[in-house]
Amino acid sequence: MTATVSVTGVDKSYRNVRALRDVSFALVPGRLSALVGHNGAGKTTLIKLMLGLIRSDRGEIRVMGQDPAAGEFSARQLLGYLPENVAFNAALTGRETLAFYARLKRIRPASAWALLDRVGLSDAADRRVGTYSKGMRQRLGLAQALLGQPRVLLLDEPTTGLDPALRQTFYEILSELRDGGATVLISSHALNELEDRAEHVLIMNRGRLVVQGTLAELRSLSQLPIRVSLDLAAGTDNAIAAPIGDKTISAAGRRTVLVADEKGKMDLLRAVANDPRVKDIEIAVPTLDDLYAHFLKTQERAA
Repeated sequence: MTATVSVTGVDKSYRNVRALRDVSFALVPGRLSALVGHNGAGKTTLIKLMLGLIRSDRGEIRVMGQDPAAGEFSARQLLGYLPENVAFNAALTGRETLAFYARLKRIRPASAWALLDRVGLSDAADRRVGTYSKGMRQRLGLAQALLGQPRVLLLDEPTTGLDPALRQTFYEILSELRDGGATVLISSHALNELEDRAEHVLIMNRGRLVVQGTLAELRSLSQLPIRVSLDLAAGTDNAIAAPIGDKTISAAGRRTVLVADEKGKMDLLRAVANDPRVKDIEIAVPTLDDLYAHFLKTQERAA
């Protein structure tokens, strides 16, 4: 599959601060990718480079086959961007603001009104933006990012200030765009939100791309254990399942077994699935939070 965004060997420094160090990755159509890392990891710098707002010191960036820092970057009309901190003219209404951005993208303003309803701003569309709450401004920012059905959508902390219901709507919109072939990149600290949504994860730290891949690939690379918890009938011998797994943890009525991989998990399940002493089984694979912490610690130890 041809990449819509490719980053190859990119370095970027701000005076004596190396913001990015030899970063390479590719983003493809029809996939939602998560860019995660602490503040200062280089996430926002990467997004600015993809938008053509700044130039790299070394390496190559291509967005839909074009150099975003070149003088003629016609693909910019096919990009949607939501910054972490949106800032709009407080004197304009929400509708006037969206009309302004629609004209910049050479889109008929009237075609954008449905977006105001989609992000829950139809009732406030003709109020001045200066009267909006932070969450309402974030909704307006999302609407402008979605103008023109973008083919590449770059979102920096997009759910800041959104209530749970609108977060759900937001991810539904992203799923529709992704299913329609758009490339979606979310930079976020909300790892729990991305757990079941991101098909591709890029973990940054101190300007370096520490690791990238699907959650399954990252779990395999990390070799973090899978926790299988068995709820046991009263009086059950705690030795149950002891022969299987690398480590077991006992508590009243519960036995937690740590297994190394999917094969170990399946071996354990086969061994206990039909045991009448086992009332329930819960499986906990390493979360994105777990993986993030693991890979950052691994990099720090190697440094």
